[in-house]
Parts: sequence; C-alpha cells; structure tokens
Amino acid sequence: MARIPREEILDNLRTKVQAGRPIVGGGAGTGLSAKCEEAGGVDLIVIYNSGRYRMAGRGSLAGILAYGNANEIVCEMAHEVLPVVKRTPVLAGVNGTDPFMIVDDFLQRLISLGFSGVQNFPTVGLIDGTFRANLEETGMGYGLEVEMIARAHALGLLTTPYVFSEENARDMARAGADIVVCHLGLTTGGAIGAGTALKLEDCVAPINAWAAAAKSVRPDILVLCHGGPIAEPQDAQWILSQCPDCHGFYGASSMERLPTEKALTETTRRFVQITR
Repeated sequence: MARIPREEILDNLRTKVQAGRPIVGGGAGTGLSAKCEEAGGVDLIVIYNSGRYRMAGRGSLAGILAYGNANEIVCEMAHEVLPVVKRTPVLAGVNGTDPFMIVDDFLQRLISLGFSGVQNFPTVGLIDGTFRANLEETGMGYGLEVEMIARAHALGLLTTPYVFSEENARDMARAGADIVVCHLGLTTGGAIGAGTALKLEDCVAPINAWAAAAKSVRPDILVLCHGGPIAEPQDAQWILSQCPDCHGFYGASSMERLPTEKALTETTRRFVQITR
C-alpha cells in the first residue's frame, strides 16, 4: 500500500477523539493479523520484531534480546504485511539504539517501503537496574530513541513512541511525537504473558502523570495506553474511564496473541470432541 501522509492520519485520529471515540492501534506479527485488524476497524497497525516472536510462540521480550537484527526483521515483515493492508496506516518499530544503524538512511528505506510512521521498538525503556544504567553510560540509552523520533518527525513520518516516565513523555513531546504511548510493561495473560505486572488500578496514576507531562510541552499531543494488565477490551474501557487525557489503546499481544490462543485452542477442542 502507499504511504499515508502524516497530517491525513492525524486529522482522522483527531476527528475520532472529538467525536468521543477512542483511538485503537494494533500490533501485527503476521499478514493475517494485519488483515484481521484492518477488517475489525483498527486505526493504526504497528509491526516490529516482537510481533514475529510472539506469533511464533515465544515471549514478546525476545524482541529485546540478541536473537536477530530488529531493524532488518521489520523490513522483512513489511513484505508480508504491507501488500495485504489496503487503507490503514502501517508503522515500523525502529531499534533506535542500534549502534550500526545510519538513522536517516534507514528511515528513508522505511518510507520507500510504504511505512507511514515509526515507533521506538525494541526499546531500552523496558530494561531497568544496573544493566539499564550501563547501557545509558555506554552510549546505548533512551536518548537515542528520542533522537530517532525527532529525525522521523522531520521526515514527515507519524511518530508514536513508547514512554515509561514523565521525563520520557516530555522528551518525546519535545522531539515532535504525535502520539505518546504509555507503556505499562509486558502484557499479562495467555500461554506466554507476564506474571509479574502492575494491577489495573495501579496504571491510572502513571498514565495520568505521563499524559500531563507530555501535554505540558504540547497541549495537542495524543496519548494512548498499552501493556501490563490492560489485556482485554474491558480493561482498556475501564482505564479510559479513569484517564481523561488518554485518547485510546494500543494492543499488541492483547490484539493478536491472546485472541489467537483462545480461538485456536477452543476450535481444536471442539474438533477433538466430535463423536461418530
């Protein structure tokens, strides 16, 4: 599909918000996932290496580790996803901390493939402790992801970065992010979901704080929530009722892995129970 201009995407999203309807984005690890999400009416489709891993039955955090070149994988996935998506903007996850990436060249490559925007994934925002401190100290920190978003914005791409703190939210807003996605951790539930996570009610305060931080820089910025215990439609609906500055939900595992696990398991069970 052809790339969709940034302003056209934003006009459509803001029209939804003004009508009181939530923005819904979905991660796609396969072409079939993307087709189904588009048929369901999703507003944005995002593809990155963790989508491939989770739909192969591996945990999404495989995308953070050295199991493949994340930026090359998203380009490979483009050939599976982009030809089957007809009208929905497709965004690429970019590993902004890759020390071997020539940023502007890579972003131009994504544009030529037909991507309409980018997200910062894999992200060191999911890493904490001494290892995270060492990454920051040795030139592979979150600041590179902020810089990548700024460069993508300058090239006219839609930018929807993950943020993990008020500081992240302000930095990404200054870099020109169109949408900040409040990341609450690895999605829970299913066969390969997280067991260690925030409780749903504990997500409200950080989302509200991060949204306020982003809006203090740019009042017109859009805000989505993602991950952790926000795994089902009713979870997202409750969060949106508690977070007035959150304009919608971005689902990855919750949009494709969990529904697939349930449908395949139940359908197989029904076949197995056939009697003669």
